[in-house]
Amino acid sequence: KTWTQYHKGLSGDPNTKNDNFIHLMGASSTGATPSEEMNGTGNLMDFLDEPFPDVGTYEDFHTIDWLREKSRDTDRHRKITTKSKESYWELIKSLLDAWSGWVVMLLIGMLTGTLAGVIDLAVDWMTDLKEGVCLSAFYYSHEQCCWTSNETTFDDRDKCPQWQKWAELMTGHSEGAGAYVLNYFLYVLWALLFSFLAVSLVRVFAPYACGSGIPEIKTILSGFIIRGYLGKWTLLIKTVTLVLAVSSGLSLGKEGPLVHVACCCGNLFCSLFSKYSKNEGKRREVLSAAAAAGVSVAFGAPIGGVLFSLEEVSYYFPLKTLWRSFFAALVAAFTLRAINPFGNSRLVLFYVEYHTPWYMAELVPFILLGVFGGLWGALFIRGNIAWCRRRKTTLLGKYPVLEVIVITGITAVLAFPNPYTRRSTSELISELFNDCGALESSQLCDYVNNPNMSRPVDDIPDRPAGPGVYSALWQLALALIFKIVITIFTFGMKIPSGLFIPSMAVGAIAGRIVGIAVEQMAYHHHDWIIFKNWCRPGADCVTPGLYAMVGAAACLGGVTRMTVSLVVIMFELTGGLEYIVPLMAAAVTSKWVADAFGKEGIYESHIQLNGYPYLDVRDEFTHRTLATDVMRPRRSEPPLAVLTQDSTTVEDVETLIKDTDYNGFPVVVSRESERLIGFVQRRELTVAIKTARQKQDGVVSSSVVYFTEDNPQVAEACDPQPLKLRRILNLSPFTVTDHTPMETVVDIFRKLGLRQCLVTRSGRLLGIITKKDVLRHMAQMMNQDPESIMFN
Repeated sequence: KTWTQYHKGLSGDPNTKNDNFIHLMGASSTGATPSEEMNGTGNLMDFLDEPFPDVGTYEDFHTIDWLREKSRDTDRHRKITTKSKESYWELIKSLLDAWSGWVVMLLIGMLTGTLAGVIDLAVDWMTDLKEGVCLSAFYYSHEQCCWTSNETTFDDRDKCPQWQKWAELMTGHSEGAGAYVLNYFLYVLWALLFSFLAVSLVRVFAPYACGSGIPEIKTILSGFIIRGYLGKWTLLIKTVTLVLAVSSGLSLGKEGPLVHVACCCGNLFCSLFSKYSKNEGKRREVLSAAAAAGVSVAFGAPIGGVLFSLEEVSYYFPLKTLWRSFFAALVAAFTLRAINPFGNSRLVLFYVEYHTPWYMAELVPFILLGVFGGLWGALFIRGNIAWCRRRKTTLLGKYPVLEVIVITGITAVLAFPNPYTRRSTSELISELFNDCGALESSQLCDYVNNPNMSRPVDDIPDRPAGPGVYSALWQLALALIFKIVITIFTFGMKIPSGLFIPSMAVGAIAGRIVGIAVEQMAYHHHDWIIFKNWCRPGADCVTPGLYAMVGAAACLGGVTRMTVSLVVIMFELTGGLEYIVPLMAAAVTSKWVADAFGKEGIYESHIQLNGYPYLDVRDEFTHRTLATDVMRPRRSEPPLAVLTQDSTTVEDVETLIKDTDYNGFPVVVSRESERLIGFVQRRELTVAIKTARQKQDGVVSSSVVYFTEDNPQVAEACDPQPLKLRRILNLSPFTVTDHTPMETVVDIFRKLGLRQCLVTRSGRLLGIITKKDVLRHMAQMMNQDPESIMFN
């Protein structure tokens, strides 16, 4: 799709094709064909003894039928099992089929880990490129350049002759106002160049490569079809532009988009195996595992990745998918570890280890950080959704390149003067998480040392803060305000943009400020009753880095509403079992506080904003309505379009298909009785008639279409040849009565992944309920705009 078509599709332009999908959806599980039907009528009328092409596939912006896909896979597996007993070759083929899932997981893990390592290395180099260049090897980052230098001192580990800032390289002066202004100018220029390249590549080559990708991944995994969203071009452009976007210094991260990249890898390898390429349900099992691999390499947290896929992304997650997700996440983590992009034998940049326990009294500031995280999450979601809605409904949406350039310019101009916003967000979080040891040279560790106090190196006691700490506090406070505001306007632009790292940065800054405050209170007022029991004079009893970690978890939880997977990810980041309770307390508190302002997380809010047909399993339906209140047709609408089992001609069927946009038609005994026989999908009906006209002699417009099991009798030789389409009729469509509570209907749609169900009374067809009808009704019950559900 072109950029304009994509934009129209998401803004609900009534002139686009999307309105063709809003009425009735077709297809359900195709019933097994009786053996007498297979061998009965000969090849004349029942020409569908062999599967014909394109049946079982879905149009773009359609919902798959989980029951149908499950039935097809069961039939395929039954055939393979039966054939495996015939010969050794068939047995080998069955074993290869069984192992194909593990092969796909291996390939996904290896490619995802490789791409993540390349992205990390490229981001590290290009971020430093904004400030200077390595003379010994231009492709070295600042840290790598000084690693290879023999002239680096311990006190100035980040300074070496081989690394020169742009002003020093161009003018020979590294200090002074002129050098500062030149470095400032080039920093902004590089940022603008990177962001311009990113938005231009996305707009021209792959419009689907923008954003986080997680809202669309959630929708796709729930059964929706968005063709091209997981394609090869999207994978390539997203990987390249992700590096450019993160390197530009914008308030965004690469963790969310890495999930999209991993799912693109999964979709790529699915196309190599017919088991997955021809079954949309099986394909989504692979994509669920790929999402786990994406989080695994994003955070270096394989177990957290599996739980993230289970808790946050996946719609259908059987036990077999759990095992394969674990394997894919493991392979991805191993691959990333082999590449070692950070040079510290760790999978993430901000791995830390704390050496002191936490105390019960510290739960109070931890819970306060959870409250802050919940408030920040609610504020961010409301502000960002309001800005994104304005972007979609005003002229702002027509100028995505200009918007990215303006936001990048503002970000770079405001970020450069503050050292805590100038550096990459991952490096900022790493410094905020770190514990102040004897070897740390950070400004946050500028404490006043007491020469009379002799303690082991790894047990540094609490000390009074020095001028560097107070200076850092002011800079962190300004950085906090800057990050809170600028992230609202950055997320959702037409470039790859993740939300994990900016949210963690906001929480880490707030947590570090609170941690330093508690630390200094404990030092200066150790005789207070709250400190007396656990803080003796000169003891190391408060770890500010732990507060930063708890604050990061709280803010990330407030925005995404993750709980279990969030705590596991943070635990894997730090490697400390004893800090699970503070993390759990902060995560639960942030979720409670954020839920008080709205149940939806940021991803669900963007799904709702874009009008995707997503039935969230966490939403509760408590309204007392019945199926008859929701079904179509309504009283003011024309009667339901149906087919009869033995009195409809080919011309009638073709006219019905031409005059309606419905994607499926119920089949009844007759228009008088309207007793339900089954359901036939529009696409299969179209292909069947087209194929019959080509392959079966005597089929003309006046030929009668039969959906019966018995062979139709031809009265005279001159009569047109009838057409039997029993094979494409679903004899077991899902039905409910008109008095079924909508609470039950909604639950059925969620758990079975239905596209539609028919409403009957005593076997007589009354109407139909589609997935969109359910979503529209739920929106109406919550006083929302029911027309916001654009796709079906």
